[in-house]
Amino acid sequence: MKNYRNWIIAVNLLAIIAYFSYTVIEKERTLRHGKLILLALAPVDPRSLMQGDYMRLRYSIADSIDLHTAAPRGYLVVRLNEQGIAKGIRIQDDALPLNKGEILIKYTLSNRNALNIGAESYFFQEGHAVKYEHAKFGGLRVDEKGNSLLIGLYNEKEKFIE
Repeated sequence: MKNYRNWIIAVNLLAIIAYFSYTVIEKERTLRHGKLILLALAPVDPRSLMQGDYMRLRYSIADSIDLHTAAPRGYLVVRLNEQGIAKGIRIQDDALPLNKGEILIKYTLSNRNALNIGAESYFFQEGHAVKYEHAKFGGLRVDEKGNSLLIGLYNEKEKFIE
C-alpha cells in the first residue's frame, strides 16, 4: 500500500510540474512571437492609482464597448492604428469571425461589470512610482488565441518606460 501511495504522489507531482512547465513555455512563446499592441489607459482616481509598489490599470478601450450585452467571458476584437494603438471594434463570444487586421483579446467581466483582460495591475520596484505616473499606454503581447501578457507601460510618445 505504501508503494502505491508514493507512486501516486510522484505521478501527481510530475503532472503538476508538467502543467506549470507547459504554461511557462506558452507565456514565453507569447512574449517572443505575440503581436505588440498598446491600449490607452483610462484615468483612475489618483488617490487609488498608486497602492504601494504597484499600479492598478484600467483601459479606456472598455469605455468604447457596450458591456451590458456582453457574455461573462469572450473575446474583445481590436484593430491597430499606424502607431500600434488598439481601438475596440466589438466583443464576441467565440474566436470567429475575425476580419483581416483584427486581433483577439480574451476577456472576463468582473462582478462590477468591468472588462478584465488579465493585465489589470503593473508591479514595479518600490520607490519608482514617479517614473510610471505619466504612463499613457499598457503594452501587451497577444498571441493568435487571444491570450495576452502585459510587458510594460508606455509614455505619450509610445516609448517604453524603463
